[in-house]
Amino acid sequence: MPRAAGDAGAGPLLVGWARLAVAAPCLLATAALFRARPLVAPARGDGLALAAAGAAMAAYQVCYFTAVTLAGVAVTALLAICSAPLMIALLAALWLGERLTRAVRVSLGLAVLGTALLVIGSRGPGQAAGHSGLGAVLALGAGLSYAVYAVGTKRLLARAAPLPLAAATFTLAALLITPVLLAEPSVRRPLAEAWPLLVYLGVGPTALAYILFTAGLRRVPATTAGVVSLLEPLTATTLGVMVFGESFGPAGMAGAALLLAALLLLTRAGSRSPERG
Repeated sequence: MPRAAGDAGAGPLLVGWARLAVAAPCLLATAALFRARPLVAPARGDGLALAAAGAAMAAYQVCYFTAVTLAGVAVTALLAICSAPLMIALLAALWLGERLTRAVRVSLGLAVLGTALLVIGSRGPGQAAGHSGLGAVLALGAGLSYAVYAVGTKRLLARAAPLPLAAATFTLAALLITPVLLAEPSVRRPLAEAWPLLVYLGVGPTALAYILFTAGLRRVPATTAGVVSLLEPLTATTLGVMVFGESFGPAGMAGAALLLAALLLLTRAGSRSPERG
């Protein structure tokens, strides 16, 4: 769908901004409709955590979609998606005190290796070869931004419901990214031509997806959520096979198996030692 929006003339920054600009009012309206409670009994540092989560979400859009134009979709997805769980694990250990158990460390390794094989196997090594060092740096910046968002949000979920928290962070992110969009040479015509796709991206894959992610993050450690999110490229590749007739390739099949093994290991470990909070 982002590719289709690009075909309609929407640049990467416009796509990133539209996701936030559409998702934010949807989340705010839904929070008001269900009368979801905002932050209860704020603790010291919560304001900074909320600001960090909102800024990180804005930075993710800028870094990721700019990296796509410089390094390509495959390299950007590989670096951003694979680096995020590692950075989440490190930040969660430093800021949240989460323990990196042996099962988590093994699953991290399996998941990152599996994602790399999946991305390379489904596109071929030639397509996964990057052409821009800046694009690679920006892709890693996207992974770091996602990690900061996940850890900052996890801290706040002890005192906030998922829905209003997601609404607040996306509203802040949309406001922060708007000045960046003003640097784009032309946005009116792409908006007019691609608005149905942009609305879809904001409502479905963004607003709804992050409501579910935030709700899940409230119940599991941030590191576990980061590893499970690596199923995203597996889901995307599976849909590509089923809908568009694409192929996993041998490396992709091996990567998919490693991802599923990592998820199974995490599930078994989580059932034996529930999170303490």
